[in-house]
Amino acid sequence: MTNTKQSNGPLIMIGILFFVFGFVTWVNSVLIAFFKDAFQLNNFQSLLVTSAFFISYFVMAIPSSWVLAKTGFKNGMSFGLLAMAVGTLLFIPAAKAANYPLFLLGLFVIGTGLALLQTASNPYVTILGPSESAAQRISVMGICNKVAGILSQVIFGGLLLSSAAGTTKLETVIMPYGIMTVILVALAAWVRLSSLPEVEAEETAEEALASKSSVWAYPNLVLGLIAFFLYVGVEVMAGDTIINYGVSKGFSMDIAKSFTSYTLYGMLAGYVVGILFIPKYLSQQKALNYSALLGILFSIGAVALDGYLSVLCIALLGLANALMWPALWPLALQGLGKFTKIGSALIIMMISGGALIPLVYGSIADQLGDTQLAYVIMIPCYLFILFYATIGHKKSSW
Repeated sequence: MTNTKQSNGPLIMIGILFFVFGFVTWVNSVLIAFFKDAFQLNNFQSLLVTSAFFISYFVMAIPSSWVLAKTGFKNGMSFGLLAMAVGTLLFIPAAKAANYPLFLLGLFVIGTGLALLQTASNPYVTILGPSESAAQRISVMGICNKVAGILSQVIFGGLLLSSAAGTTKLETVIMPYGIMTVILVALAAWVRLSSLPEVEAEETAEEALASKSSVWAYPNLVLGLIAFFLYVGVEVMAGDTIINYGVSKGFSMDIAKSFTSYTLYGMLAGYVVGILFIPKYLSQQKALNYSALLGILFSIGAVALDGYLSVLCIALLGLANALMWPALWPLALQGLGKFTKIGSALIIMMISGGALIPLVYGSIADQLGDTQLAYVIMIPCYLFILFYATIGHKKSSW
Protein backbone atom coordinates (compact mmCIF):
# COMPACT_ATOMS: atom_id res chain seq x y z
CA MET A 1 0.00 0.00 0.00
CA THR A 2 1.24 3.43 -0.93
CA ASN A 3 1.95 5.53 2.16
CA THR A 4 0.39 8.93 2.68
CA LYS A 5 3.46 11.02 1.78
CA GLN A 6 4.06 9.00 -1.39
CA SER A 7 0.41 9.24 -2.43
CA ASN A 8 -0.03 12.99 -1.91
CA GLY A 9 1.73 13.96 -5.14
CA PRO A 10 -0.13 11.46 -7.34
CA LEU A 11 -3.42 12.36 -5.63
CA ILE A 12 -2.87 16.05 -6.42
CA MET A 13 -2.28 15.06 -10.05
CA ILE A 14 -5.47 12.98 -10.14
CA GLY A 15 -7.31 15.88 -8.48
CA ILE A 16 -6.12 18.18 -11.28
CA LEU A 17 -7.38 15.67 -13.86
CA PHE A 18 -10.80 15.52 -12.14
CA PHE A 19 -10.77 19.33 -12.31
CA VAL A 20 -10.20 19.04 -16.07
CA PHE A 21 -13.10 16.53 -16.35
CA GLY A 22 -15.44 18.98 -14.64
CA PHE A 23 -14.32 22.01 -16.62
CA VAL A 24 -14.64 20.32 -20.01
CA THR A 25 -17.93 18.56 -19.20
CA TRP A 26 -19.90 21.39 -17.63
CA VAL A 27 -18.88 24.03 -20.17
CA ASN A 28 -21.37 22.22 -22.46
CA SER A 29 -24.26 24.13 -20.86
CA VAL A 30 -22.72 27.40 -22.04
CA LEU A 31 -22.06 25.96 -25.51
CA ILE A 32 -25.70 24.84 -25.83
CA ALA A 33 -26.95 28.39 -25.24
CA PHE A 34 -24.15 29.89 -27.39
CA PHE A 35 -24.76 27.64 -30.41
CA LYS A 36 -28.56 27.93 -30.07
CA ASP A 37 -28.25 31.67 -30.63
CA ALA A 38 -25.35 31.64 -33.08
CA PHE A 39 -26.87 29.03 -35.44
CA GLN A 40 -30.55 29.82 -34.66
CA LEU A 41 -31.24 26.26 -33.47
CA ASN A 42 -34.32 24.76 -31.84
CA ASN A 43 -34.07 22.98 -28.47
CA PHE A 44 -33.48 19.54 -30.00
CA GLN A 45 -30.72 20.78 -32.30
CA SER A 46 -28.93 22.71 -29.56
CA LEU A 47 -28.96 19.65 -27.27
CA LEU A 48 -27.01 17.68 -29.88
CA VAL A 49 -24.06 19.21 -27.97
CA THR A 50 -24.74 16.84 -25.07
CA SER A 51 -25.55 13.99 -27.44
CA ALA A 52 -22.27 14.26 -29.35
CA PHE A 53 -20.30 14.54 -26.12
CA PHE A 54 -21.88 11.78 -24.04
CA ILE A 55 -22.49 9.18 -26.77
CA SER A 56 -18.69 8.79 -26.85
CA TYR A 57 -18.92 6.96 -23.49
CA PHE A 58 -21.14 4.30 -25.08
CA VAL A 59 -18.68 3.93 -27.97
CA MET A 60 -15.48 4.02 -25.88
CA ALA A 61 -16.28 2.20 -22.60
CA ILE A 62 -15.16 -1.28 -23.68
CA PRO A 63 -12.47 -0.15 -26.21
CA SER A 64 -10.94 1.92 -23.39
CA SER A 65 -10.21 -1.25 -21.43
CA TRP A 66 -8.49 -2.73 -24.50
CA VAL A 67 -6.39 0.42 -24.97
CA LEU A 68 -5.38 0.47 -21.30
CA ALA A 69 -4.43 -3.21 -21.41
CA LYS A 70 -2.00 -2.37 -24.24
CA THR A 71 -0.65 0.99 -23.04
CA GLY A 72 -0.90 0.84 -19.26
CA PHE A 73 -2.98 3.27 -17.22
CA LYS A 74 -0.51 6.17 -17.08
CA ASN A 75 0.12 6.20 -20.85
CA GLY A 76 -3.61 5.73 -21.42
CA MET A 77 -4.32 8.88 -19.42
CA SER A 78 -1.77 10.77 -21.51
CA PHE A 79 -3.37 9.53 -24.76
CA GLY A 80 -6.79 10.55 -23.43
CA LEU A 81 -5.59 14.10 -22.81
CA LEU A 82 -4.07 14.26 -26.30
CA ALA A 83 -7.35 13.06 -27.84
CA MET A 84 -9.18 15.80 -25.93
CA ALA A 85 -6.65 18.31 -27.30
CA VAL A 86 -7.48 17.18 -30.86
CA GLY A 87 -11.16 17.77 -30.09
CA THR A 88 -10.63 21.27 -28.69
CA LEU A 89 -8.38 22.10 -31.67
CA LEU A 90 -11.24 21.22 -34.05
CA PHE A 91 -13.20 24.16 -32.60
CA ILE A 92 -10.88 26.58 -34.42
CA PRO A 93 -11.66 25.47 -38.02
CA ALA A 94 -15.30 24.91 -36.98
CA ALA A 95 -15.55 28.53 -35.86
CA LYS A 96 -13.85 29.87 -38.98
CA ALA A 97 -16.14 27.82 -41.23
CA ALA A 98 -19.26 28.46 -39.08
CA ASN A 99 -19.81 24.68 -39.23
CA TYR A 100 -22.03 23.27 -36.44
CA PRO A 101 -21.45 19.58 -37.40
CA LEU A 102 -17.67 20.15 -37.11
CA PHE A 103 -18.20 21.57 -33.60
CA LEU A 104 -20.19 18.42 -32.77
CA LEU A 105 -17.36 16.25 -34.12
CA GLY A 106 -14.94 18.17 -31.88
CA LEU A 107 -17.19 17.50 -28.88
CA PHE A 108 -17.35 13.78 -29.75
CA VAL A 109 -13.54 13.60 -29.93
CA ILE A 110 -13.25 15.45 -26.59
CA GLY A 111 -15.72 12.99 -25.07
CA THR A 112 -13.77 10.03 -26.49
CA GLY A 113 -10.56 11.24 -24.87
CA LEU A 114 -12.39 11.96 -21.64
CA ALA A 115 -13.90 8.45 -21.57
CA LEU A 116 -10.41 6.96 -21.85
CA LEU A 117 -9.01 9.39 -19.28
CA GLN A 118 -11.76 8.67 -16.75
CA THR A 119 -11.53 4.90 -17.21
CA ALA A 120 -7.82 5.14 -16.45
CA SER A 121 -7.90 7.67 -13.61
CA ASN A 122 -10.80 6.37 -11.51
CA PRO A 123 -8.87 3.33 -10.16
CA TYR A 124 -6.13 5.62 -8.83
CA VAL A 125 -8.57 7.23 -6.41
CA THR A 126 -9.02 3.83 -4.78
CA ILE A 127 -5.40 2.63 -4.75
CA LEU A 128 -3.70 5.89 -3.71
CA GLY A 129 -4.37 5.55 0.00
CA PRO A 130 -6.10 3.29 2.53
CA SER A 131 -9.18 1.47 1.21
CA GLU A 132 -11.26 2.56 4.22
CA SER A 133 -10.92 6.22 3.22
CA ALA A 134 -11.55 5.67 -0.51
CA ALA A 135 -15.07 7.11 -0.24
CA GLN A 136 -13.66 10.34 1.19
CA ARG A 137 -11.17 10.61 -1.67
CA ILE A 138 -13.96 10.03 -4.20
CA SER A 139 -15.93 12.89 -2.59
CA VAL A 140 -12.90 15.19 -2.72
CA MET A 141 -12.46 14.38 -6.42
CA GLY A 142 -16.15 15.14 -6.92
CA ILE A 143 -15.65 18.54 -5.30
CA CYS A 144 -12.68 19.22 -7.64
CA ASN A 145 -14.95 18.30 -10.55
CA LYS A 146 -17.84 20.57 -9.56
CA VAL A 147 -15.65 23.55 -8.56
CA ALA A 148 -14.15 23.34 -12.06
CA GLY A 149 -17.66 23.22 -13.49
CA ILE A 150 -18.58 26.42 -11.63
CA LEU A 151 -15.41 28.11 -12.89
CA SER A 152 -16.22 27.03 -16.45
CA GLN A 153 -19.58 28.81 -16.15
CA VAL A 154 -17.94 32.00 -14.90
CA ILE A 155 -15.17 32.02 -17.52
CA PHE A 156 -17.03 30.77 -20.59
CA GLY A 157 -20.32 32.36 -19.63
CA GLY A 158 -18.50 35.70 -19.44
CA LEU A 159 -16.66 35.12 -22.72
CA LEU A 160 -19.49 33.69 -24.81
CA LEU A 161 -22.85 34.63 -23.28
CA SER A 162 -22.45 38.15 -21.90
CA SER A 163 -24.14 40.94 -23.83
CA ALA A 164 -20.71 42.53 -24.33
CA ALA A 165 -19.34 39.38 -25.98
CA GLY A 166 -22.08 39.13 -28.59
CA THR A 167 -23.37 35.58 -28.68
CA THR A 168 -23.45 35.31 -32.49
CA LYS A 169 -19.72 35.83 -32.97
CA LEU A 170 -18.45 32.27 -33.41
CA GLU A 171 -14.85 33.50 -33.47
CA THR A 172 -15.08 34.16 -29.72
CA VAL A 173 -14.51 30.40 -29.09
CA ILE A 174 -11.16 30.39 -30.90
CA MET A 175 -9.05 31.98 -28.16
CA PRO A 176 -10.37 29.97 -25.15
CA TYR A 177 -10.33 26.66 -27.02
CA GLY A 178 -6.85 27.38 -28.35
CA ILE A 179 -5.68 27.92 -24.76
CA MET A 180 -7.45 24.71 -23.66
CA THR A 181 -5.62 22.80 -26.40
CA VAL A 182 -2.23 24.02 -25.17
CA ILE A 183 -3.12 23.17 -21.55
CA LEU A 184 -4.30 19.65 -22.47
CA VAL A 185 -1.10 18.93 -24.44
CA ALA A 186 0.99 20.20 -21.50
CA LEU A 187 -0.98 18.00 -19.08
CA ALA A 188 -0.48 14.99 -21.36
CA ALA A 189 3.28 15.52 -21.29
CA TRP A 190 3.22 16.04 -17.50
CA VAL A 191 1.32 12.79 -16.90
CA ARG A 192 3.56 10.87 -19.32
CA LEU A 193 6.75 12.06 -17.57
CA SER A 194 5.35 11.78 -14.04
CA SER A 195 6.18 9.15 -11.42
CA LEU A 196 2.55 8.07 -11.18
CA PRO A 197 2.53 4.38 -10.18
CA GLU A 198 1.07 1.86 -12.60
CA VAL A 199 -2.23 0.23 -11.65
CA GLU A 200 -1.93 -3.51 -11.19
CA ALA A 201 -5.04 -5.22 -12.48
CA GLU A 202 -5.20 -7.89 -9.81
CA GLU A 203 -8.28 -10.03 -9.42
CA THR A 204 -9.49 -10.28 -5.84
CA ALA A 205 -10.83 -13.48 -4.32
CA GLU A 206 -14.32 -11.98 -4.37
CA GLU A 207 -14.05 -11.13 -8.07
CA ALA A 208 -12.91 -14.66 -8.88
CA LEU A 209 -16.18 -16.13 -7.59
CA ALA A 210 -19.40 -15.94 -9.58
CA SER A 211 -22.62 -17.84 -8.98
CA LYS A 212 -24.09 -17.38 -12.50
CA SER A 213 -22.95 -18.11 -16.04
CA SER A 214 -23.78 -14.74 -17.65
CA VAL A 215 -23.47 -11.10 -16.63
CA TRP A 216 -27.10 -10.64 -17.75
CA ALA A 217 -28.28 -13.19 -15.17
CA TYR A 218 -27.79 -10.59 -12.39
CA PRO A 219 -30.97 -8.50 -12.02
CA ASN A 220 -29.25 -6.06 -9.67
CA LEU A 221 -26.81 -5.19 -12.49
CA VAL A 222 -29.32 -5.08 -15.37
CA LEU A 223 -31.79 -2.93 -13.40
CA GLY A 224 -28.82 -0.91 -12.13
CA LEU A 225 -27.75 -0.18 -15.72
CA ILE A 226 -31.19 1.30 -16.40
CA ALA A 227 -30.95 3.34 -13.18
CA PHE A 228 -27.50 4.65 -14.20
CA PHE A 229 -28.75 5.56 -17.69
CA LEU A 230 -31.69 7.51 -16.26
CA TYR A 231 -29.63 9.14 -13.49
CA VAL A 232 -26.98 10.50 -15.87
CA GLY A 233 -29.73 11.71 -18.21
CA VAL A 234 -31.50 13.75 -15.52
CA GLU A 235 -28.20 15.02 -14.09
CA VAL A 236 -27.14 16.36 -17.49
CA MET A 237 -30.62 17.82 -18.05
CA ALA A 238 -30.49 19.69 -14.73
CA GLY A 239 -27.15 21.28 -15.62
CA ASP A 240 -27.27 21.69 -19.39
CA THR A 241 -30.86 22.82 -20.10
CA ILE A 242 -31.29 25.34 -17.29
CA ILE A 243 -29.70 28.33 -19.10
CA ASN A 244 -31.94 28.08 -22.16
CA TYR A 245 -34.91 27.32 -19.90
CA GLY A 246 -34.25 30.52 -17.96
CA VAL A 247 -34.07 32.52 -21.18
CA SER A 248 -37.34 30.95 -22.39
CA LYS A 249 -38.95 32.10 -19.13
CA GLY A 250 -37.94 35.71 -19.69
CA PHE A 251 -34.65 35.96 -17.81
CA SER A 252 -31.94 37.90 -19.62
CA MET A 253 -28.91 35.94 -20.82
CA ASP A 254 -26.71 37.95 -18.42
CA ILE A 255 -28.73 36.49 -15.53
CA ALA A 256 -29.48 33.03 -16.98
CA LYS A 257 -25.82 32.31 -17.85
CA SER A 258 -25.11 31.68 -14.14
CA PHE A 259 -28.00 29.23 -13.59
CA THR A 260 -25.89 26.10 -14.26
CA SER A 261 -23.61 27.26 -11.43
CA TYR A 262 -26.60 26.99 -9.07
CA THR A 263 -27.07 23.34 -10.08
CA LEU A 264 -23.37 22.71 -9.41
CA TYR A 265 -23.58 24.43 -6.02
CA GLY A 266 -26.41 22.01 -5.23
CA MET A 267 -24.15 19.10 -6.14
CA LEU A 268 -21.35 20.50 -3.99
CA ALA A 269 -23.77 20.66 -1.05
CA GLY A 270 -24.66 17.02 -1.70
CA TYR A 271 -20.98 15.99 -1.64
CA VAL A 272 -20.51 17.79 1.69
CA VAL A 273 -23.52 15.92 3.09
CA GLY A 274 -21.96 12.68 1.87
CA ILE A 275 -18.61 13.42 3.51
CA LEU A 276 -20.21 14.40 6.83
CA PHE A 277 -23.01 11.83 7.15
CA ILE A 278 -22.11 8.71 5.12
CA PRO A 279 -21.70 6.03 6.44
CA LYS A 280 -21.71 7.15 10.08
CA TYR A 281 -25.25 8.53 10.17
CA LEU A 282 -26.67 7.54 6.79
CA SER A 283 -26.14 4.40 4.69
CA GLN A 284 -25.47 4.79 0.97
CA GLN A 285 -28.69 2.92 0.20
CA LYS A 286 -30.75 5.30 2.36
CA ALA A 287 -28.96 8.23 0.75
CA LEU A 288 -30.06 6.90 -2.65
CA ASN A 289 -33.66 6.56 -1.42
CA TYR A 290 -33.75 10.14 -0.16
CA SER A 291 -31.99 11.42 -3.29
CA ALA A 292 -34.60 9.82 -5.55
CA LEU A 293 -37.44 11.24 -3.44
CA LEU A 294 -35.88 14.70 -3.63
CA GLY A 295 -35.55 14.26 -7.40
CA ILE A 296 -39.27 13.50 -7.69
CA LEU A 297 -40.18 16.45 -5.46
CA PHE A 298 -37.99 18.99 -7.27
CA SER A 299 -39.09 17.69 -10.71
CA ILE A 300 -42.72 18.25 -9.76
CA GLY A 301 -41.76 21.72 -8.50
CA ALA A 302 -39.96 22.53 -11.76
CA VAL A 303 -43.13 21.71 -13.74
CA ALA A 304 -45.72 23.16 -11.33
CA LEU A 305 -44.11 26.37 -10.05
CA ASP A 306 -43.52 29.65 -11.88
CA GLY A 307 -40.52 31.81 -12.74
CA TYR A 308 -37.55 31.79 -10.42
CA LEU A 309 -39.03 29.07 -8.16
CA SER A 310 -39.20 26.68 -11.12
CA VAL A 311 -35.58 27.46 -12.05
CA LEU A 312 -34.57 26.97 -8.40
CA CYS A 313 -36.17 23.51 -8.37
CA ILE A 314 -34.09 22.50 -11.41
CA ALA A 315 -30.96 23.84 -9.69
CA LEU A 316 -31.82 21.88 -6.53
CA LEU A 317 -31.83 18.71 -8.60
CA GLY A 318 -28.06 19.05 -8.29
CA LEU A 319 -28.49 18.27 -4.58
CA ALA A 320 -30.72 15.29 -5.39
CA ASN A 321 -28.25 13.90 -7.97
CA ALA A 322 -24.97 14.36 -6.07
CA LEU A 323 -24.99 11.12 -4.08
CA MET A 324 -26.46 8.85 -6.75
CA TRP A 325 -23.26 7.95 -8.60
CA PRO A 326 -21.35 6.58 -5.55
CA ALA A 327 -24.50 4.93 -4.13
CA LEU A 328 -25.51 3.11 -7.33
CA TRP A 329 -22.11 1.50 -8.01
CA PRO A 330 -21.92 -0.95 -5.08
CA LEU A 331 -25.59 -1.97 -5.48
CA ALA A 332 -25.18 -2.70 -9.20
CA LEU A 333 -21.90 -4.64 -8.83
CA GLN A 334 -22.88 -6.61 -5.70
CA GLY A 335 -22.08 -10.33 -6.10
CA LEU A 336 -20.92 -10.17 -9.73
CA GLY A 337 -17.65 -11.97 -9.02
CA LYS A 338 -15.66 -12.52 -12.21
CA PHE A 339 -18.15 -10.32 -14.11
CA THR A 340 -17.25 -7.24 -12.05
CA LYS A 341 -14.98 -5.72 -14.72
CA ILE A 342 -17.44 -6.16 -17.60
CA GLY A 343 -20.18 -4.90 -15.28
CA SER A 344 -18.14 -1.76 -14.62
CA ALA A 345 -17.61 -1.22 -18.37
CA LEU A 346 -21.35 -1.58 -18.99
CA ILE A 347 -22.02 1.02 -16.29
CA ILE A 348 -19.64 3.46 -18.00
CA MET A 349 -21.58 2.86 -21.24
CA MET A 350 -24.72 4.04 -19.44
CA ILE A 351 -23.24 7.55 -19.20
CA SER A 352 -24.77 7.74 -22.70
CA GLY A 353 -28.01 8.56 -20.87
CA GLY A 354 -26.62 12.08 -20.96
CA ALA A 355 -26.67 11.86 -24.76
CA LEU A 356 -30.24 10.66 -25.24
CA ILE A 357 -32.52 11.83 -22.42
CA PRO A 358 -31.79 15.57 -22.91
CA LEU A 359 -32.55 15.05 -26.63
CA VAL A 360 -35.93 13.57 -25.70
CA TYR A 361 -36.55 16.64 -23.52
CA GLY A 362 -35.57 18.95 -26.38
CA SER A 363 -37.83 17.14 -28.84
CA ILE A 364 -40.82 17.28 -26.45
CA ALA A 365 -40.15 20.96 -25.67
CA ASP A 366 -40.13 21.78 -29.40
CA GLN A 367 -43.29 19.78 -30.14
CA LEU A 368 -45.22 21.24 -27.21
CA GLY A 369 -43.71 24.70 -27.51
CA ASP A 370 -43.23 24.49 -23.75
CA THR A 371 -39.77 24.11 -22.21
CA GLN A 372 -41.27 23.81 -18.72
CA LEU A 373 -43.83 21.04 -19.22
CA ALA A 374 -41.18 18.94 -21.00
CA TYR A 375 -39.41 18.53 -17.64
CA VAL A 376 -42.19 16.10 -16.71
CA ILE A 377 -40.07 13.32 -18.27
CA MET A 378 -37.73 13.52 -15.26
CA ILE A 379 -40.44 12.24 -12.87
CA PRO A 380 -40.57 8.64 -14.21
CA CYS A 381 -36.76 8.61 -14.31
CA TYR A 382 -36.54 9.37 -10.59
CA LEU A 383 -39.41 6.95 -9.87
CA PHE A 384 -37.40 4.12 -11.45
CA ILE A 385 -34.31 5.09 -9.45
CA LEU A 386 -36.45 5.00 -6.29
CA PHE A 387 -37.75 1.54 -7.29
CA TYR A 388 -34.17 0.35 -7.76
CA ALA A 389 -33.03 1.84 -4.45
CA THR A 390 -35.83 0.17 -2.48
CA ILE A 391 -36.61 -3.08 -4.34
CA GLY A 392 -34.73 -3.57 -7.62
CA HIS A 393 -31.21 -3.92 -6.22
CA LYS A 394 -32.34 -6.75 -3.92
CA LYS A 395 -33.41 -9.04 -6.78
CA SER A 396 -31.00 -11.98 -7.01
CA SER A 397 -32.73 -13.83 -9.86
CA TRP A 398 -35.23 -13.14 -12.64
